Amino acid sequence: QVQLVESGGGWVQAGGSLSLSCTASGNTGNTYRMGWYRQAPGQQREMVAAVNRDGTRVFAMFAKDRSTISKDSAKNMVHFQMNDLKPDDTAVYFCQFQKNPGARSYWGQGTQVTVSS
Repeated sequence: QVQLVESGGGWVQAGGSLSLSCTASGNTGNTYRMGWYRQAPGQQREMVAAVNRDGTRVFAMFAKDRSTISKDSAKNMVHFQMNDLKPDDTAVYFCQFQKNPGARSYWGQGTQVTVSS
């Protein structure tokens, strides 16, 4: 099993920044991917950003130009920052972990991010 502990989130004013961190522990193996998804009320969960074992990064189009994601492999941590937040960014943000390509995802409990206009 893998356990994920998330930190960050909360209330942010429009135009502000969001900073999230996630630490994986347990049977992590040689981590393949860590990243963040989000789910707004009544919406499907969607990928925001992720970083792979080889350092490559993937971003959703809405996050690409205003986000960074980095990893600390030794600590099994991932850090995510998104700038210029909008009310549409309001959602529960979930940390995601995969051991290998195509393997099941492990999920954090989620952290609420609310962007006020």
